[in-house]
Parts: sequence; structure tokens; C-alpha cells
Amino acid sequence: MKPLEKLLKKPGSHLPARPAAPAPAARRQSLSRPPASPEEPAGPAGPQPGGEGRWLELRPPEAPLRSPEDPSPGGDRDREPPSPEPPPAARCCCGCGPAAPAPPERLLAALLERLPAGGAHGRGCGAESLLDDIVLTHSLFLPTERFLQQLHQQYPWGGGHAGARREDGAGLRRKRAVLAVLLHFLETYKGLLQEEESAGKVIKELYLLIMKDTSLYRDLEDEILKLHQLVETVELKVADETPPPSKQVKPLFRHFRRIDSCLQTRVAFRGSDEIFCRVYMPDHSYVTIRSRLSASVQDILASVTEKLQYSEEQSAREDALILVTVASSGEKAVLQPSEECVFTTLGINSHLFACTRDTFDSLVPLPEEIPVVPGDTEIHRVEPEDIANHLTAFHWELFRCIHELEFVDYVFHGERGRRETANLELLLQRCSEVQHWVGTELLLCESLGKRAHLLKKLIKIAAICKQNQDMLSFYAIVIGLNNAAISRLRLTWEKLPGKFKNLFRKFENLTDPCRNHKTYREVLAKMKPPLIPFVPLILKDLTFLHEGSKTLLDGLVNVEKLHCIAEKVRTIRKYRSRPLCLELEASPSQLQTKAYVRQLRVIDNQNLLFELSFKLEPGGH
Repeated sequence: MKPLEKLLKKPGSHLPARPAAPAPAARRQSLSRPPASPEEPAGPAGPQPGGEGRWLELRPPEAPLRSPEDPSPGGDRDREPPSPEPPPAARCCCGCGPAAPAPPERLLAALLERLPAGGAHGRGCGAESLLDDIVLTHSLFLPTERFLQQLHQQYPWGGGHAGARREDGAGLRRKRAVLAVLLHFLETYKGLLQEEESAGKVIKELYLLIMKDTSLYRDLEDEILKLHQLVETVELKVADETPPPSKQVKPLFRHFRRIDSCLQTRVAFRGSDEIFCRVYMPDHSYVTIRSRLSASVQDILASVTEKLQYSEEQSAREDALILVTVASSGEKAVLQPSEECVFTTLGINSHLFACTRDTFDSLVPLPEEIPVVPGDTEIHRVEPEDIANHLTAFHWELFRCIHELEFVDYVFHGERGRRETANLELLLQRCSEVQHWVGTELLLCESLGKRAHLLKKLIKIAAICKQNQDMLSFYAIVIGLNNAAISRLRLTWEKLPGKFKNLFRKFENLTDPCRNHKTYREVLAKMKPPLIPFVPLILKDLTFLHEGSKTLLDGLVNVEKLHCIAEKVRTIRKYRSRPLCLELEASPSQLQTKAYVRQLRVIDNQNLLFELSFKLEPGGH
């Protein structure tokens, strides 16, 4: 998570004169870790929590702890606030108060005891909040399969036995509580359960057990009907003979080759989805393989070997193949055989190469996919409103595809097995792509007058994105304009009208990380859904919560930490609680603009961007 700190740091305004920054050394770009602004030096190793393993304790009202959104008091610009903690929860109408820390194996039982009979808890009830907290964050202290097994064990047995009749009161209450947890779990996880085979098996057993109680407990009919509907909605198969649906190959947005593919509405990726991918050889020949998105490096290499043997090319090899990522800057990294989900962690213009260890040193990047030839591109012919609206529409599709649990898994997967976070990683990669798109378009514009006009248009696009409440695009464009290869273009910035210089200074103030992004957080708090937040900052807050305190202390679960994490996830729900309504025409010109926005071709090699920058304005400032 450390590179997120660098992304979220803000260089000072470059509109006043400042010395030109030297070209930085090339670094490997990674989708799942967005790049820093080029001129930004390496930041600190990460958030500075207040002590190792601090416990988030309930404090008296006169001394509340700050949340990650609160600015740090005075002092250093980048100083982090103290460990976050919500104020003590008030008791609700049904008597639910704050949950006490408990061992992992007892927390679920404590939750079931707190859930009121008949689900009679009101809005904001402590039990309701605790239920959501545990469902969202249980994987921090208990694997999902084990959590469901405990839930299964908490369901009272008895079926039609006469002895069970005397337990009608307590037994019905416990069954209602188990059913409430299971229903909330299914509503939260939804399609993710298709990837959890072991968890799905436990749910099937519990589902069938509950279905047997339909005739025994008539009061459970409504809940059981809802359960049956949810099981069907999430496509959780309860009959082994049900054939699996045929898989359709989905395109990653960097791999579009046909206009009809890129114009389709984006749908969420799952680890079992299949994609086509090219794997290159040292001589830049390639094989195309069809692979699961979550495939391991070992599986990818097996497919490559099979393809090579099928085409009778080097069917016998003395050395085993290795899989290597090669960035456009020439940086190389060997992937370990056990690594998974490598497709969505590639850099923008990085590619996969298969080679032997003897040929590793001979690997060179593919020739530049973008011809470095000055000339007018689509952005010069399109109105800024159209580009901004299509950016917002596309990023809303990508944001909607992210399951809320991906935010938790992205930050906390180190504590237990990794679940795929492909949709979140694709959005982060897109954020990086938009940043480099800004620099690419400006530096491929040779005419000073046209370049100044394009700079003005990009600032307009950022303004419209902000008006659309697309803060992801807004932030990415401002960061792109702060790239050192762009900020050094003194002649270009001097030709910018004063009105737009002032507007850009306001944008710089809004994205300033001073006092933990205080200005941005205040603006965001005034917005109503739907909106697209600057997602890397959400991940930074979650990382701060994670590193600021331990999940377990003396064998007890830190329920306050779980609550803080769940509260952050619930803000994401709020942002997406209403649909986005943008009126976009379906004319041929609009479809061409839509295809352009969804297939940005960018230069992500910072050294190359500096070369182009110095060719345009050798003097700089």
C-alpha cells in the first residue's frame, strides 16, 4: 500500500516559476498500486500509526478519537491524525449497546444473542450495525468457510422431534437470528459466492436444513421465502446435477480490439471469468491463450507450453519457462509460479513474456504502440462536455462493478487468503491511465497555440467532471497536469488565459493533501449521491485503520476496528445508492467519442514523456 501514499501527495503549484525537475529514474508501474506524480520523491514507508498494535478503545465523550477524515491539528502538512475511532454508540430502542470484545469463536454467538426476536430492531440499532460490521469484516479474524460453519452449528437441531417442541420459544428465537445473519450475508456477498466453493457447500447444507423447518415453524415462512429468492438470485446451485452455465469470454478494457466490444456496458469480473491474452516470446512473436482471470502463473505457463507444442515450435525445451512482465520503460520482473490474478496487475503498457532463464536478459519492450508522431487526435475535434460526460459514464460503470468487499480484501488480504479484487484493480489502473492520457495528448501536440488551447480544454474537462461529481476523473486530470513533464512547459502555461490559471489554482487547492486532504473531504461531504470518489484515498484510509491497531489483542476481536472499517465501506454504499443519469446521444459522432474515451492510448514511459517535453520547449523554466 505504500505507493498509495505517494499518489496522494500533491506537488506544489507549478504556475509560478520553479526550477525544472530532472527526469526521474524509470519505475515499474503497477495497476494495483497507482503511480506517483513523476516529480514526487519517494514518500514515507506508509501511514504512521500511533504505536504498534494500538487498541481502539471506547473513550469518554470529552476525549474522542479522530477518524481518518479529520484533519491533523496544525504542524506538518502530511502528518496523519491519531488512530480513528467512532464515538461511543448510544443504546437504541431495543436496548442494544456497543459490543464488547470477544474471542473469534464467540463473536458470532454474541451477535446471535443480541439480535432481537422477530427482527424488531429499529434504524441504527446496535445489533443491526454489529451484524453488518461482522458480515463485512469477519474475514479479518475468521475464514468465510469457518464463519459459515459456526453459523450452521448455531442453528438449533430437532426437526420434528417431540423434544424440540418444548424449545419453541428459545429455539425459534435462535433460528430467526441465524436466518437473519444468513440473509444479510447472502445480500452482501451476492455473486462473490460463485467463487467460494467451500463456503457455498456449507450454505447449501444450512439452506436445506432451514427449508425442512418450513412446516414446523410457520412464523419463519416470510424469511424462508426471502432466503429462497436470494439463493436463486446469487445463482447458488443447490442441486449437484445442475449444469454450470457456459462461460463467455470477457474483454479487459485494455484489450479491446473491436468497437462493438468497447461500446458494451461494463459488467463485473469474477475470478472464474475467461479472457484472451497474448503472451510474447523474446523475438516478439506471441501466442494467444484463453485463461481464467484468476489463473496462476503456473496455469498460464502450462497453456503457453501447450500452444507452443501444438504449433510445433520448440516443443522440447531444456529449461522450464518463466513468466515475466516487461514494462514500456524496459523494467522486468519475474512472476512466481504461485502468483494469481496477474492480468489485472499489469502496468498500462506492460506485457507478459514467456522465456527461459537464459534468455531473460535479452527481453526488450515491444515497439511503442503509440506512434510518437505529432498531429491532431480525437480530443481536438470533440467538445469538452462530451469527453467529460463519457469519462464520467465509463468510470461510473467501472465503479459500480466493484463489490464493496473488494475494498476490504484489497487492504487486508495479507492476513488470510486473497480473494480476487480485479474490478477494483481495473479502476485504479484506469485512474493511472487517465493521468498519463493528459500528458500524452499535450506532448503529442507540436503547435504551441494548439497546445495551449488543449491545456485550456483539459482544465474545462476537469471542471465538468467535478460538476458531474466524478472526483476520480477530476483528480486524475489534475495530477496529470502536475506531471513534471507538463509543468515545465513554461511557454504553454504562459499562453493560458488568466481565468483558467486561477481555475486551475483552485483545483490544486482542492486536491492539496494538506491536513489529510481536508479541503477535498469537505467538498465530498457536501455532495449527494450518485458520485464517484477518488478511490485511492479510500484505500489510504482503510490502510490507516488497518495499520493503526491490531485486529486481535489478547485473543479478543477488536470490534471497534471492525466498526470503523465497516463504516468506511458503508460510505461507498451511500455514493452508489442512486443511479447516475447522464443524457448521452447515440449519434455516430457520440459513439466515436465513446470509443475514444474507453480506449485511451497513452505513453506511460516517463523518460519518453520528458524527451517529448524537452523537444517542445528545450528551455523549460
